[in-house]
Amino acid sequence: MKVLVTGVTGQLGYDVARELEKRHIEYKGTGSREMDISDAEAVKRVITAYHPDAIIHCAAYTAVDKAEDDYGRAMDVNAKGTLAIAKAAKEIDAKMLYVSTDYVFNGQGTEPFTVDAATAPLNVYGLTKLFGEEAVQMELSKYFIVRISWVFGKNGNNFIKTMLKVGKTHPELRVVNDQIGTPTYTYDLACLLVDMIETDKYGYYHATNEGGYISWYDFACEIFRQAGYSTKVTPVTTAEYGLSKAKRPFNSRLDKSKLTENGFTPLPDWKDALKRYLEELGARC
Repeated sequence: MKVLVTGVTGQLGYDVARELEKRHIEYKGTGSREMDISDAEAVKRVITAYHPDAIIHCAAYTAVDKAEDDYGRAMDVNAKGTLAIAKAAKEIDAKMLYVSTDYVFNGQGTEPFTVDAATAPLNVYGLTKLFGEEAVQMELSKYFIVRISWVFGKNGNNFIKTMLKVGKTHPELRVVNDQIGTPTYTYDLACLLVDMIETDKYGYYHATNEGGYISWYDFACEIFRQAGYSTKVTPVTTAEYGLSKAKRPFNSRLDKSKLTENGFTPLPDWKDALKRYLEELGARC
């Protein structure tokens, strides 16, 4: 099997590439220098030349607040770029796995969103990712669409790195406690994604680490506990916290039952994932 991985310099793409190497699967990783996914001709040229059996599409415009004022670029990358990749995949009869987000939902209520729940994005980022989903579904029959949330990995910025950095210099932090979801460690997710593309169990999936649903406040408390920081964390509401330009979902709970129904192994507990991640960063006391 030959696999093309987009966004190989990002958090998830980096770990997907490492997982493919570990399994001795031939792959080509592309960043913006190797393939500008907003350029349909460049996409077609690179994918046709490499002719992969499968494409794992990790590249995305993920600056959620910035996207509110940069709709055109977010559309070019998340929607039009994904469409170009799907069309190129169709021409060479390659499988495609598209990594999406809980932001395609309305973020309301308290029940976990199932894979077939109604979509209603709250912000530009979520809308453009939904357009990407629709492009993949429209063009292909051999596709996986995997929605994730609260991502953290070694090769990029994320909530954990921010907490560790700020926690060193601030004795007390305010963190929202009314946005609920589950973290996703890219190392664990990469294993699942590679497992998926080696099958023909196509369709929509939700994937995050196990261990139950938590708030960002809960997550911050556990980060400092495991890292050995004495930083005090004060819970606040989203309204009290302010600052965010884009609307954020209060409910990021995802129903992951389809994974086990189709024989895939659920991701490990998020506390265990955090422990391993802090060890990877060398941040544990």
